[in-house]
Amino acid sequence: MEDHTEHVCIICGQTKEEGITIVSQFICEDCESEMVHTDTEDAKYHYFIHQMRQISMQTHV
Repeated sequence: MEDHTEHVCIICGQTKEEGITIVSQFICEDCESEMVHTDTEDAKYHYFIHQMRQISMQTHV
């Protein structure tokens, strides 16, 4: 039986079915792939870091 639950991605804010969950935060497949392939000099890299900090902040609450 497949799980077709939709989750809201913490990076793009879109509702998707496929992706990963880190702690309790969902990242869709598209954003995960883009993050892995983004150069550290790219401005979007810093956006990804900012969004990922939400995960870190929630684990300290």
